Amino acid sequence: MLLEPLQYLLGALSGSLVGFTLGLFGGGGSILAVPLMVYVVGVPVAHVAIGTSAFAVAANAATNLVTHARRGNVIWRCALMYTLAGIAGAMLGSTLGKAMDGEKLLFLFALLMAVVGILMFRGRGNPGTPGATCNREKAPKVFSYGAVTGAFSGFFGIGGGFLIVPGLVASTGMPILNAIGSSLVAVTAFGLTTALSYAFSGLVDWPLAAVFIGGGMAGGLLGARVAGHLARQKGMLDTAFAALIIIVAIYMAVRTVAALS
Repeated sequence: MLLEPLQYLLGALSGSLVGFTLGLFGGGGSILAVPLMVYVVGVPVAHVAIGTSAFAVAANAATNLVTHARRGNVIWRCALMYTLAGIAGAMLGSTLGKAMDGEKLLFLFALLMAVVGILMFRGRGNPGTPGATCNREKAPKVFSYGAVTGAFSGFFGIGGGFLIVPGLVASTGMPILNAIGSSLVAVTAFGLTTALSYAFSGLVDWPLAAVFIGGGMAGGLLGARVAGHLARQKGMLDTAFAALIIIVAIYMAVRTVAALS
């Protein structure tokens, strides 16, 4: 699929915004990547936008993971348990998602975002448990949340960070900054699993993915620094994350309803 040079420039700028969001929130990159691909870059096929953004978000998440790991924000045992359970779910979800109409898929995506945003906003005052670990007692809950999150991630063609962060907080009790850093392990894995599924169906625009990733690397470094500052203010990072999700959800719902009517 050939795009205009301006569209690739818009792809790089959009990628920088997604990278910043991933570095700041650990999630949110995917919820921005898909609408940016469709409404700003102008990718005409919804499934290509989903497949391309999944690959780009996975690559940007991997870059941001390095930054958060250096800052000590990643709880590796929890992250790996959650990720392994989610990969299986992502494979199943991506198969189902490709069989559904693209516009309807975007509308369901918007509804899911709104629900998660409201739940995050309601729990914004919970500081979490510093030093939280994933022991045998927590394992069933962590694996369950991981599998369900992975299925949603694959179905909607997203890295799933905006689901993974609250999922990690709910299943382990860890503070949100640790959940953000740890979620990037799963975002990378889920995104790659979904992207490969779409790539085998010819639904990834590789040049667009490349410029998107390039912009995302620059934005991610800034996002991780800002996250550290916001996390020191009780509830601020949670509130900002929830607000972002709800705003984008409303925008996507309005646009998809208009397209379907």
